[in-house]
Amino acid sequence: MEPNQNARYSRQMLFPPIGPSGQEKLSGSRVAIVGLGALGTVLANHMVRGGVGYLRCIDRDFVETSNLQRQMLYDEEDARNHMPKAVAAADKLKKMNSSVTIEPIVGDVHAYNAEELLSDVDIILDGTDNFQIRYLLNDVAVKHRIPWVYGGAVSSRGMFAAIRPYVTPCYRCLFPDPPAGRGETCDTVGVIGPIVHIVASYQAAEALKLMVGAEHHLNPYLEQFELWTNRHMQMDIRQGKHPDCPACGKGEFEFLYPAADSLEVFTALCGRDTVQITPRGGRSVNLEEEENVFRRIGKVERNPFLLRFHVGDYALVLFKDGRVLVQGTQDIDIAKSLYAKYISH
Repeated sequence: MEPNQNARYSRQMLFPPIGPSGQEKLSGSRVAIVGLGALGTVLANHMVRGGVGYLRCIDRDFVETSNLQRQMLYDEEDARNHMPKAVAAADKLKKMNSSVTIEPIVGDVHAYNAEELLSDVDIILDGTDNFQIRYLLNDVAVKHRIPWVYGGAVSSRGMFAAIRPYVTPCYRCLFPDPPAGRGETCDTVGVIGPIVHIVASYQAAEALKLMVGAEHHLNPYLEQFELWTNRHMQMDIRQGKHPDCPACGKGEFEFLYPAADSLEVFTALCGRDTVQITPRGGRSVNLEEEENVFRRIGKVERNPFLLRFHVGDYALVLFKDGRVLVQGTQDIDIAKSLYAKYISH
């Protein structure tokens, strides 16, 4: 470790459970954060300031004004410029600690790229707000025996758990099936900033324990908090995996290997009034060429990472990897129609 790095991490190394040897382990660790929203930005801040060696930041979305209340790495300029969250976060993080290798990924984690994005890291941190993605993260983590730290926050409630495949129950053991319906999200019932920081800081602490080899100090519970009315609940998860669990019990990874029945995947994003279209296998898009086409039809905004095209009551956001967000509807049939009319060719 360089002398100036010793100075940077001096207070962290004075903490006996980490010390110089733990700091060396952190500097050699590879971490992936999936989702750079409220939880993800706090997690990324802790990882970079704490001195992990490599951080992959993955997010499919761009910064909007409504994010600024709780997503700590972004500012008004990011929102005005519709900056992809992964890029905006990486720009801020590099200024905090230039010794950390930061890889921003502007894209969605789905069954066709999850292993490529997540199987080469030491730990996966959950910054998502999507149940389906968590089951996918769990499949990758269990298959490749990678520990991951689950977290969720909505309204004034939050929860987290450190999941070690084949040591603790996996996410599918705890929650066998995705919940029916859309459930509550920050976009439907709101969220206060303090619960986000509490949950993500607990997640970050569990990640530090894993990276320095302090497994005996890991929290053995699925912790749940209600911050506004001061309630706290713990579920003991020390009993190990469930033999009937499809993932860690039977080795069946149905979220990682779904049935292929179309060229695109259409997903209504909970509470967002948005449908996401993901081409299977992805495709490369020249945004400048697309802008020239769309300008003949309506209002277009473009930055180096995405293009936003307004048509009637809707907006279509086109990313360089071919992914599209149809904003202004949760109706997949409407999204399919707009996609077929303006994008699919």
